[in-house]
This record gives sequence, structure tokens and C-alpha cells, in this order.
Amino acid sequence: MDIGYLIVQARTARDALPLGGVQIWITDDQEKSVFHLTTDESGETEKIALETLERSLSLDPDFSGTPFVGYNVLAHADGYNSVHIVGIPILEGETAIQIIEFVPMSKTQRAPAVTEIRIGAPAVSMKGSRDQEGPAEESRVLRQVVIPNPITVHLGSPGASASNVQVSFPDYVKNVASSEIYPTWPDASLRANIYAIITFALNRIYTEWYRSRGYSFDITNHTAYDQYFIYGRNIYESISLIVDEIFNEYVRRQGQNAPYFTSYCNGTTAACAGLSQWGTVTLANQGLSPIQILRSYYPKDIEIAETNIITGVLSSYPGTALKTGSTGLDVQTIQTYLERIRRNYPAIPAITDKTGVFGESTSAAVAKFQHIFNLTPDGIVGKATWNKLSYLYTSVTRLAELDSEGTSLGIGTVPPTSILRLGSSGQDVITLQYLLNVAAEFNPAVPAPAQDGKFGPGTQQAVAAFQSVAGLEPDGVVGPLTWQALYNTYLGVDDVLPPVIDTGVTEYVVRSGDTLWLLAQRFHTTVDAIKSLNGLTGNTLYIGQILKIPTAGASGGSYFEYVVRSGDTLWLLAQRYHTTVDAIMNLNGLTGSSLSIGQILKIPSGGATPIPYFEYTVRPGDTLWLLARRYGTTVSAIKNLNGLSSDILNIGQILLIPSN
Repeated sequence: MDIGYLIVQARTARDALPLGGVQIWITDDQEKSVFHLTTDESGETEKIALETLERSLSLDPDFSGTPFVGYNVLAHADGYNSVHIVGIPILEGETAIQIIEFVPMSKTQRAPAVTEIRIGAPAVSMKGSRDQEGPAEESRVLRQVVIPNPITVHLGSPGASASNVQVSFPDYVKNVASSEIYPTWPDASLRANIYAIITFALNRIYTEWYRSRGYSFDITNHTAYDQYFIYGRNIYESISLIVDEIFNEYVRRQGQNAPYFTSYCNGTTAACAGLSQWGTVTLANQGLSPIQILRSYYPKDIEIAETNIITGVLSSYPGTALKTGSTGLDVQTIQTYLERIRRNYPAIPAITDKTGVFGESTSAAVAKFQHIFNLTPDGIVGKATWNKLSYLYTSVTRLAELDSEGTSLGIGTVPPTSILRLGSSGQDVITLQYLLNVAAEFNPAVPAPAQDGKFGPGTQQAVAAFQSVAGLEPDGVVGPLTWQALYNTYLGVDDVLPPVIDTGVTEYVVRSGDTLWLLAQRFHTTVDAIKSLNGLTGNTLYIGQILKIPTAGASGGSYFEYVVRSGDTLWLLAQRYHTTVDAIMNLNGLTGSSLSIGQILKIPSGGATPIPYFEYTVRPGDTLWLLARRYGTTVSAIKNLNGLSSDILNIGQILLIPSN
């Protein structure tokens, strides 16, 4: 047998948080256990070698069998729903990267649900016809070619009742390429197919093919209409590296701006007027370049163009790669991004270079970031690294902002009683929109509405999507059942996320619809306070602008709010957050040491950094020594953090494990 490779990465909240300590079981097609792995602090397992079939089979269009071996992954993380992935194709010499986006359990769930994802063979091996319909060449709606980030994909045929999911555009292309063809194909063949995939999607965006017909998505995953996309599947390293290089390049005819309609089919069991996927392998083996391959199927005057207009990016790529020796504001920007991201990904080393100077420590931080996010780890910030840094920075700041905003809105345990529907407005609508944004951060099937206090079509669409996910009637009306489901989702998220210290200021990334007045209302502050903190002389905001928002802790000393959980005591909280029992009691006006689950305590932060930890559920066979060895800590550290006086553990016991 020949060998292929697999890496599993566990994350949540749009990559904002890596999940360490996740239990991963790898099984073969007979469900026989092959590996048992645990993710590290970056949420990644080691690369493992798996037996598979010889590479040449996936290069032969006449081979009628399956040219790979499929493996399964079962992943479990405490406090999150589990994921079971069936049939990950492992091909000789290729590295499969399985990224798992975990969704927190709802507060009322007694046991994790299991999401099952089935992969199997790529579309190129399917026998069904492909009747992709596209616009006439002169058809155009948008004035510019824009990279949608995210792109909204409908998981079914256009008229089917199915979920929509939002993913970043590069991730969409990597998924489609991994779902359509084999990663073993020659480089020129892979590039030609990826250009066709990128351009097909951009054509749908440019012409608003589905949006103009009243649909709420950009493209479907049905091969009869569009391109194959399997939400949650693995990607391949060889495909990923090419996409990172060319994701903003597309095919057009000379003298035109519109992306050409690059239809395609496998060219063996299905014939079409466009590109033959298997035919690209033959042409690549004859020495043709990607553009020569494309001109073999599309008009001879096509060319490769580039667009640098990418939605959802804080600042545009400067056009020149940043590397050792670079200086200026662009270097300062990526240093800011990296320093913020490393709070969530501590494996990224600290930057000790002068601000705005790209030295050795900046290069090392970039290289580690690139390694974690499957980019070429060369320590150079090209367009792919720049855009991934921007995406991650937005994700991590958004997560911190949502946590702070929940406190400022006064989200408790009892939902509002109002009935909200299209046309409603006011504070309860802002609360609703906030809760939907929390749900959207952890579930790509829920779109995030603007938090403007107005219940418009966007909010109605988000409500209906959430109701579908929650198993409720998707009527777009918020009544008691929907309110309770939203609160259970919010409280479930709060249970698994580490508490955030309130330093008096939170960073906020401005989005469409934001105004200073709305932000002041949302965060219980004033317009003048925001303007003063940011040195603003006017009221104008722009999308992507980073604002400092004063929070409740700014006026009453340095503290953060903590929701008491089972097993908490004042002594344990004082140990965990480097304070004293008396300080906690004085800040909260307590006369005794009794605590109740759900009680909200103010914890003095005093500038000290709390002990980082994660929660772990004790399983059969666990001992303190084994846990300390597994997570790189000591028995004493675990006992001190949990207030244990003996080494005895009970199955099901919740332990706090130091994560530093």
C-alpha cells in the first residue's frame, strides 16, 4: 500500500479561537480505529500517515474504481457539538487538511449532538449530466469585478428548501476544487481548473445571477447548475497553495471586464461546450501552460485578469510583498494584526521589532501564522497572507467585541417578552440583532444582520435561518420559543468561551449601517466619549475603521463580570484571577462566601493576567499525572487551579486545565 497524509484542525467562531485538547478518533472504512489524536494549543493535530492506493490510478480517466482510500474522523470537544466526517479521500503523496468548525452546545442540551458530513468521490468521477446555464457575454450588472468575502452558498438546487452557508471566498474555491477534481493532477491542470472555478463563481456574482431572481444566495452547490461544494469537507495542501496564489485572478475576454462564463464537465461520461476536466490532464502532460489549456476550450482571446476589490477586508493589500527590511505603515498594520491574533493563538511568537520595521521577530511571527493557517511559511506577507491576517484580525476582535457588548446590553437569563416582526424597532430589536450576531459567529448557516434597531428584511432572513437551525417554524417572527432558543444559544456560547477582562476599552470594527449614536446606545456610552477616546472631530465613520469603545469598567475601576458556574468558590476564583477573596467580596458587597450558579460577580482585574485554562470532562482511565503530561502542565498546577486536596478523580468531573 502507498501513503497519504492527514492533518486535523479544530476551531470555532470563524477561526477566531483554536480548540486545544479536542479528542480526534481516526477510523478506516470498516470503522476500525487507526489513530487517537489530541489537538495542541493551536487546535492542530500532528500530521499522520495513512495507507492508500497508488497515485497513478487518480491520473487515469479510464480507471472505473475508486483511486483512493476513505477514512473517517470523529471529533469531540467539551461544551461543543461533536462532528463525524465520513469518507475523507486520502491520495498517495497528498496532504489532506480537515478543518473542523465546532458549534457550542445550547444551554439546555444534556448531551452533544453529532453533525455528520459525508464526502466521497469528487464530481469528476460522477456520471450525471452538467447543464450549467450562464448569461450572454454582454450581460453585466455590477460595474466592477468584486471578490465576495464571504460568499453565500445554497446547499441544494436553486428552488430547494436547504440551508445557506457563508464562507470566505478563498475557502470556497479550495473546497470546490477539492470536491471537483483530484489533487494529484499536474500543476498546469490544477491551475486551469481552479481558474475556471474562480471565474465561474465571479461570473455568478458579477451578473447577480441568483440575487436578481430574488434568491438570498450567490451560488448553489448543485452540479447540474453550478459547482460541487461540500460544507465541512477536507481540502488538499497542493490545491490550497495554488488558490492562495491566484484567488483574485479570473478569466475574461480581451477588451472586456466581465468574468467569462467558464462552464465545464468531466469530458468523459459527460460532454459540454466548456472545459473538459480530464482533458486538462492530457494537455498538461503535453506541456501546455494553464492559459494555453484554457484557450483550448474557451475563445482564443481570453486572458487572465486580476481584481483587488475584496469585500470584508479592513485594508487593501499594498500591492508589494512585505518582508525583512520593509518599513512603514503597512508593516505597522500587520504587526498590530499579529499582536492581537496571538492573544488567541499563543503559539505565534511576540514581535520585538520596532513598530513599522519588518525584522526577524516579525518574520518569525508571520511564518508561524502562515503555518497555522496552511499558507506557505516563508515569513513574507504576500496578498494571501495579508488577506488572511485581515480576516483573522476581524474575527478575533469581533469575538471580543461581542462578549463586551453582551455585558453592556445587560443580557441576563430571562428573555424579553415582546413579539417582534418585520417593521418592529427599538431596544429589543437591538438585543435580538445582537443575539443573532452571536449565533452567526458560530454557525455559518445564520447570516449576521446589521445592528440598527430596525427589524427589516435582513433581520427577518436571519431570524428564519436561526429558527431552521434551532428546529423551529421558520416564520421570521420572534416569539417566546425563538427568544428562549436565542438565549440558550447565547448562554451555551458563554459556557465555553473564556471570560474576557474588561480593561475599560474594547476595540470595534465598523460595519455597514453603524453610526456613532447607534454604537453609543449599544455599548451604553455617549457619542462624545467615543469621539474623545478616538480623537474624532466629526461623526463620519467608514467600513473597516477600528474604534476604541469605552465600556462599563472604564468608570468604576478595573474589573470584569463573571457568571458563577457549578463548583466555583470565592477562593478558587481569587486563585484563578490573581486577586483575593476580600477584594471580590468588597467589590460585590458580599457579607458571606456562599455563591449561586448563574450569579454575576464583578472580579477585580487590577492589571493582572488571569491564569489561562480550559474545561475538561474526566473520562475512564484519566489520572492527574496523565492529564498533566498530555497538556504540558503539572499535577500541582491542576490541583491548585481546582482546589483539590487529593489525587482522586471521578468520571464526569469538570476540571480546569492550565492552558499556558
